[in-house]
Amino acid sequence: MKKHRIALIPGDGIGAEVVPAARRVLDAVTARHGIALAYDSFDWSCERYVAEGAMMPPDGLDRIRAHDAILLGAVGYPGVPDHVSLWGLLIPIRRAFRQYVNLRPIRVFDGVPSPLREARPGDVDFVVVRENVEGEYSEIGGRLNRGFPEEMAVQEAVFTRAGVTRVLDYAFELAARRGGKVTSATKSNGIVHTMPFWDELVTERAAAFPQVAWDQEHIDALAAKFVLDPARFDVVVASNLFGDILSDLAAAIAGSIGIAPAANLNPEREFPSMFEPVHGSAPDIAGLGIANPLGAIWSAAMMLDHLGHAEAAKDVTDAIAAVLAKTDVRTPDLSGTATTAELTDKLLELL
Repeated sequence: MKKHRIALIPGDGIGAEVVPAARRVLDAVTARHGIALAYDSFDWSCERYVAEGAMMPPDGLDRIRAHDAILLGAVGYPGVPDHVSLWGLLIPIRRAFRQYVNLRPIRVFDGVPSPLREARPGDVDFVVVRENVEGEYSEIGGRLNRGFPEEMAVQEAVFTRAGVTRVLDYAFELAARRGGKVTSATKSNGIVHTMPFWDELVTERAAAFPQVAWDQEHIDALAAKFVLDPARFDVVVASNLFGDILSDLAAAIAGSIGIAPAANLNPEREFPSMFEPVHGSAPDIAGLGIANPLGAIWSAAMMLDHLGHAEAAKDVTDAIAAVLAKTDVRTPDLSGTATTAELTDKLLELL
């Protein structure tokens, strides 16, 4: 039996509370399916930054390079600027390990009312595929004349043929497996170079997938349609910035960002992929034991699926659906009073 080595990075705030909950679920489902996981924990966080001046040690990437997957809790805490915490941990991992696909499944569950009247369970079930390592979040740019009236900042967006093509291919292949369609997010009526280039590559790659229907929407109209008719979407592919914004909007449509998972994928499996809930470190509730663990648990299910254990992953997502549909156990973000442990206990009972 192959033993998968998992790097656990609880990180900041409620990350240290939801990662142990996800591990409890992983231990239960892997025991049932005869899957062996070995864990290595790393205390890389803003707390470490304050104490030692770095989010992770200089050889941090080498320490986790040989792992099969990474399960991350959250990054960020008051007192440490967000650009320091993200560029000191999360983004270096994504880029060094070529995790160029950020995958965000969006689903309205029975038992979790969406803020949208027309977003019903079973109707809203789509995926946002976000380009994850270039685009608008490039490192090219700088500041000039700091402190003077003519002070300026320049940030360059970088779109490469290789980078855009590979994420488009992933989106079209995913839509083909789902039997659905692709919607491309663009803004080529206002962004004169990068977005027309993106559109050209979408048209080019679509020709290689004649069985997959596709369309494109300008990002402003697309955001409106997410709210007006979320059930119409299946696979939405977007640049780094557009995908970041759309996926958080979609999570809110689904009823709670506390449920939302994410995968940072290296599809070629040359490097470990990383799985994380998207709710952030939530410092306002950190330490209270009331964080919603479902985002981390769903992320762990995505990790199992990536490792080749689809049945085990489905057991976990079925248990998430069951605890929401069949019980009234809810954490405060879902208008309940349950603790992190109580919600995890109930999910394990159903699992």
